[in-house]
Amino acid sequence: MASVSTTKSTVFSAALVTAAMALPSLQFAYAEAAPERGVVSFKYLNYQDSQGIVGQSGSSTNVVNALSGASKVASSGMSGTSASGFQDRIGVNAYSVTALVPIAGEWSVGTTYTSDSVSGASPTYHSSGLVKMTDLRRALDVQLTRYFSRGSVSFGTSYSKETDYISRGFNVQGSLSTEDKNTTFTLGGAFNNDSINPVTQPNLDEKKQVAAGLIGVTRVLTPQDIVQLNFGYSKGNGYYSDPYKLNDNRPRDRNSFTALARWNHHFDDNGTDGTVHLSYRYYSDTFGIRAHTFDAEYVQPLYKGWTLTPLLRFYTQNEADFYISVATAEAADPTQPTPPPADAVYYSEDQRLSSFGAITAGLKVSKQINKDWLVDAKYEQYEQRAQWSLSGGGDKGLTPFKARSIQIGVSRQF
Repeated sequence: MASVSTTKSTVFSAALVTAAMALPSLQFAYAEAAPERGVVSFKYLNYQDSQGIVGQSGSSTNVVNALSGASKVASSGMSGTSASGFQDRIGVNAYSVTALVPIAGEWSVGTTYTSDSVSGASPTYHSSGLVKMTDLRRALDVQLTRYFSRGSVSFGTSYSKETDYISRGFNVQGSLSTEDKNTTFTLGGAFNNDSINPVTQPNLDEKKQVAAGLIGVTRVLTPQDIVQLNFGYSKGNGYYSDPYKLNDNRPRDRNSFTALARWNHHFDDNGTDGTVHLSYRYYSDTFGIRAHTFDAEYVQPLYKGWTLTPLLRFYTQNEADFYISVATAEAADPTQPTPPPADAVYYSEDQRLSSFGAITAGLKVSKQINKDWLVDAKYEQYEQRAQWSLSGGGDKGLTPFKARSIQIGVSRQF
């Protein structure tokens, strides 16, 4: 079986945090000349997450599948249990091939094909009720861009298919710069139309539609500094519940607002020739989630085409209005799910909707072999804990969550 929510958040971000921040696929162009050369790139991603073992006295405890028609899974029988008290859950192997081709000096066509396989076990409530799952997702994106002297316009479409989830998307984006090209304005929009057919509920045929838009401005302040400010809004309607979760009934409307501020500073006066990238992102939605993301990375060129890029990210959110925390009975016996309140209209025990904080640390190493070839490798380590939430509290019944990802890429210009 496949879990819609788990599969998507795992593949795209290698972290559960994106489940609260997901928007339709939408890129935004800035005024620039058409590419003079084409490029083909290949990337491979290996992802593995793990979570603290649910149990007593440091030992793992058997948990049950809360969904009918699927076999029970014993956490003590799963592979990957470590002495540190964490247990492997979802693993992903993904690869993508991207090609960008310039046309007649004024156009470009870009396309990306992605395939990822997911396997492991996903909780059906809070950190418990593990159910085995496997899935294979294939996706294709195509983008056509027309360049002008002071801007560009792009049109794109996307399609992805899983066992139980099909997504179709369209987007348009444009940019316009001032005559001195120090300021660029960006406007874009996207629409996604998704079909959901969970394997555990063959009679369930659901839809979800999301429209999103963004307006932004990018300003060159000095030869060393550039700033950017974007505002986004999305309006979604349809099936937001997770059919593979127990006690999960979410509103059929979800609207969200985002504000993103970026600052890049280049050090060319101290001999390092490095660049620091800083950003802050605010997110809010009608589920009641408010989230903050602080991101920092430093790009340091080295000798003979080598580049090092360390990065650090902190994310925090409060819980959704309808999230149900782990009750005392479940904390004592993880095989006893917490029931929703009798008068509750909406409810969920999905830990991604809880209050938590998360830290990501990583390092990217790249090597420009010659003018045509570039190779890179990136490692990231992610950890999530309820007590790290800046909003206070957090669900103390949830166990800590970790993830690591390794990405390797190679590209060639022609």
